[in-house]
Amino acid sequence: MIKKITTRFVPILLLLVAGACWVSFTKNQGPLKPLKWKTGVALYSFNRFAFPETLEKADSAGAKYVEGFFFHKLGDDFNGHSIPGLSDNEIVKMKALMDKKGIEMRSLYAGGAKNAAEWKAFFEFSKKIGIEFLVCEPDKKDWDLLDSLAGIYKIKIAIHEHAKGSSVYWHPDSVLAAIKGHPNFGACADLGHWARSGLDPVKCLQTLKGHVISVHVKDLDTFDNLKANDVVVGTGVIKYPAVIEELKRQNFTGMAYIEREANWEHNMPDVRQALKYIGDLAGK
Repeated sequence: MIKKITTRFVPILLLLVAGACWVSFTKNQGPLKPLKWKTGVALYSFNRFAFPETLEKADSAGAKYVEGFFFHKLGDDFNGHSIPGLSDNEIVKMKALMDKKGIEMRSLYAGGAKNAAEWKAFFEFSKKIGIEFLVCEPDKKDWDLLDSLAGIYKIKIAIHEHAKGSSVYWHPDSVLAAIKGHPNFGACADLGHWARSGLDPVKCLQTLKGHVISVHVKDLDTFDNLKANDVVVGTGVIKYPAVIEELKRQNFTGMAYIEREANWEHNMPDVRQALKYIGDLAGK
């Protein structure tokens, strides 16, 4: 009788032993390693100001990396132009201002292009400035074109998600649909817009694992509310310790930008506080 019972339970015992060994193995891995990402600020946070002033604010916040946006009115030093209207001399001036501050523009939110020539102009600008990827929400008809241009210029496309009702890319499944068959596409994970749309940012990151090029870091006062207010990162509904843990699990090494969308005239201290907050979490 004892022999029969022992034989019957051998498979179960083997599973229990295997489980115990796996738990022991994972515990021996120790804590997740600190993130090897780069952090900065999306200049849209300072969109009320001319380009030279936005650099001053980014510098004061302690940011060394910035993300530009195509409709930014750059100010009198650039003849009131936005990026699509810049001359070569104005692009040189823009680059010189950043070099003087030791600030790099690694990405650009791009859009509004009506044809191949206008999209190509964004890539040409990016090549001159040193941009590594364009953040955009392209029409489906432009997917193949952008993937081709991204391959030619060696500048990636990071699909961005605005909130539900504002973008076809509000859900990560739509981002994956654009990425499929387009090797130069990835994702710009906008944590705030996901929360605004009622999506769990951690689960969205898991869905997009292996495709996340950059992260837009913001926080909200309420979840699943399209009219939620932007608050200082770490004081709202987004569970940033869990977000950072997931990015660590994915060995994320891309860019993360603070995007403060409130307190527009005086939000530089908010950006600085947010950079310190996520930096402290990432280093643990």
